[in-house]
This record gives sequence, structure tokens and C-alpha cells, in this order.
Amino acid sequence: MTVLMGLEVAGRDVLVAGGGPVAARRAASLAEQGARVTVVAPQLCEDLVDLVTAAQARWVDREVREADLEDCWLVHAATDDPRANDEVCRWATERRIWSVNAGGATAGTARTPATTSVGGLAVGVVSTGSPDPRRTSAVRDQLATVLDEGTLELRARRSGAGSGRVILVGGGPGAEDLMTVRARRALAEADVVVTDRLGPVSVLTRLPESVEVIDVGKAPGRHAVPQEEINRIIVEQAERGRTVVRLKGGDPFLFGRGGEEAIACRAHGIPVEVVPGVSSAIAAPAAAGIPVTHRGTSASVHITHGHGPLAPSAITCVVQDSATLVLLMGVSTLAEHVAQLLAAGASADTPVAIVERATLDSERTTRATLATVVAAAQAAAVEAPAVIVIGATATEGLLGGPAGAAG
Repeated sequence: MTVLMGLEVAGRDVLVAGGGPVAARRAASLAEQGARVTVVAPQLCEDLVDLVTAAQARWVDREVREADLEDCWLVHAATDDPRANDEVCRWATERRIWSVNAGGATAGTARTPATTSVGGLAVGVVSTGSPDPRRTSAVRDQLATVLDEGTLELRARRSGAGSGRVILVGGGPGAEDLMTVRARRALAEADVVVTDRLGPVSVLTRLPESVEVIDVGKAPGRHAVPQEEINRIIVEQAERGRTVVRLKGGDPFLFGRGGEEAIACRAHGIPVEVVPGVSSAIAAPAAAGIPVTHRGTSASVHITHGHGPLAPSAITCVVQDSATLVLLMGVSTLAEHVAQLLAAGASADTPVAIVERATLDSERTTRATLATVVAAAQAAAVEAPAVIVIGATATEGLLGGPAGAAG
């Protein structure tokens, strides 16, 4: 009968007999877990040489002896001689030391599971009957896929199981299936989610009821929670020992003020992880069939926000037709930006596209020129969230396929 049990090897002596690739994999895994690894073999493969060179393992240059097991907690027999492996495991059994025989699981007293790790958990699969490594590896891989997709809840349940932490998650442009695997996994580990109205907010409806959702976003008729208050909320929740996911639309560090939140957390000694997201600055034009760069048309892209007048660099790229200008959060100030560009000498015929609700079923694209876009946006009742693309790559039919729907 096989009993699954986790062994704590950190700081403990472990012997690996053998110098080949199998021994290298076992030694590397043990060293990664903090074990004091001794490799006994007359020759080493390249991976083991690297491990020894990095001082992650000690090498004894000879054949293994029974005395090598002295003070060991665990033994891995991985030589290229089955009889030698059997003998090493026999020595271990006589000394009441757990042993793994790489050549045959039934010869040792322990088995190495096919493992995968996620969210502070290690999940292992072992055969309960005759060893079947291909089967256990296949099951392990399927479990890893499910865990990576973030469809299982991975929250810590034991009080005091760990200190609080913050994960700044870029949720992408809006569609759930454009979230990264790491972003979904972060949500599966969350005790509390601090969110706004942008990004894939529909995913929040499937969180367990025990996960607290704090809405700090701005909506029509309701002001956004000030950034200082958001910082305070995040820090306070993490200091309670909770895993806090700060879910943002797009990418946390592109006009998402994620840098300010990271600074606030680190000032209080709270660990911060950043999960990059697919930015709407790139995704929205792409979803509408607009490349922000295109050979022979535009070799660079300038991304800016619509709060306040355009910077000289943003104006220059449109006036000189030297780059595509992508304007985020600029719907309410569109008229002012157009007037600024035209006054600076930009061509009135410069193509413009406005992509609303990119990647969602309600996505819509309004196309016009710099001279007509304000009237076109008014006629189409364009609303935020929307991304404005200004430049030659916004030309209708540039790629030769169907153009986006006009407003």
C-alpha cells in the first residue's frame, strides 16, 4: 500500500548515487527544496557538473559505498547498474532510511511522484500498484493544466498560513479569454479582489462567495475612489494576512497607477507580484483589424492618455506622420485634442479610428478623418471605454480585408 506523504528535506542530508541525467534531475529537484545534496559517482553529466559548480551539490568522485549513507535522511539510487541500485536501497532499508530506486520503484521504500506546483501547493501523482511513470506523468500534466487555468480555488484556508501579499493583475482589454493563465491563477488564490469597472469584470461573478470584492472604480455619476484611498485599502487588507488581487483593465503599469500601488505596499514591507496584462492600447486596434505598426506605413507607436493637452512628442508624431498615435481615455476630450493637432499643422485628412468596448461582443469601430472625427463621434454617440487611433495605420481597408463597422 502506497501512502502519499510530503517530506521536508530543507537543511537535511540527501544522497544521490549516480552521475547521469536521471541523477541530475533528482539532485536538482532536491537542491531546489533546500536539501544538502551529496552526489557520489565516478563521472558526472553536464547538468550535474553545473549543479556542483554552482555549489548546489557536493561531489564525491568514486563508486558509492555503504558508509556514504551515514546521517542521510533520504537516498536516491540512480546509477546505470540495476544491481548497484538494489544494493544501495538494501543498505538504506537496513539503516531505516527512505530510499528511491530510479531503476525500479518496487526495490526502494519510497517513490518519486510526478509533481506540479502552483500557489504554494505541490501536487503529486504516484502509482499505487506496479510503477507506471508514463501514466503518472500524463495525469500530472492534465492536473497542471487545470491548476494553471485558475478554474479551481487555491486560497489558503488555515488562519496564519502565510503573511499577506499583493498581486497587481493586468486583466487585459475586456474579454475573459484574453486574461493570461497567471492572471486567472492569481484570482484563484485571492482572499480579496480590489477592482474597477474596466477589464474582465464578468469573471468576478464566478468567484466563491467567501472572496471579498471591493469596487473602487469610477462609473457615470459616481466618482472614483482616490488613489491614496486605494493604496490604503490594499495595504490594510494585506496587513491582515490576506492575498490581495488588484485587478485592473489592460496592464497594471500602463496608465494603471500600478507603480504607485507597488510603492505603497513595499513601503509597508508587503511583497508585491506583478502580472502583466494585454494592454488595450495594442489589443483594441488589433481587435478592430488595425495594426499600430505596419511595414511601409508606420514603424513606431506613441501611446498617451487624454487627460490634459497632448505632449509635444505626441503632436509631432501626427504632424510629421512619423508614428501611430494611440490615445487612451480620450473620448471626453476628443474635440480639444483634434483642435490641438490641427492647429499644430496636422493634415485634416489624417485617418482616425475609435474602437469602443474592444474584444467584447458589443465592440464597435467608428472611422473618420481628423477633420470629421468629432462630428462622427457625436453622431455615433461614442462612449468610453474606447481607444482612439490616429495615423496612417487607421486607414480603412489597409489590410485588404473588411473594414471595421462605421458608427
